Amino acid sequence: QVQLVESGGGLVQAGGSLRLSCAAFGRSFNSYAMGWFRRAPGKEREFVASISVSGISTYYADSVKGRFTISRDRTKNTTYLQMNSLKPEDTAVYYCSAGRLESRPGDYWGQGTQVTVSS
Repeated sequence: QVQLVESGGGLVQAGGSLRLSCAAFGRSFNSYAMGWFRRAPGKEREFVASISVSGISTYYADSVKGRFTISRDRTKNTTYLQMNSLKPEDTAVYYCSAGRLESRPGDYWGQGTQVTVSS
């Protein structure tokens, strides 16, 4: 069992940066791939990025490639999403996830953190 708690969301101007954090509680953190998904108003939840158990492999949605970077600190049981060059269309609730499938981990979910990008 893994519990996930996101932080770091907020309001930022277009072109700005934010770093989201996802703290994991549970003994199995280092056994799971980690990911970030988002849900914009009126839209379905979509994949953003994920990282393998080892941290060597990463996956990104085309819409965020070159702007977002996912990483994990196994000693702190924390996963990060560094978001640069933010656009208004990045506005969404961002959810941290953990799971067995490293390209789309989705067995456990956090409560979400709001990211709002103003134009």
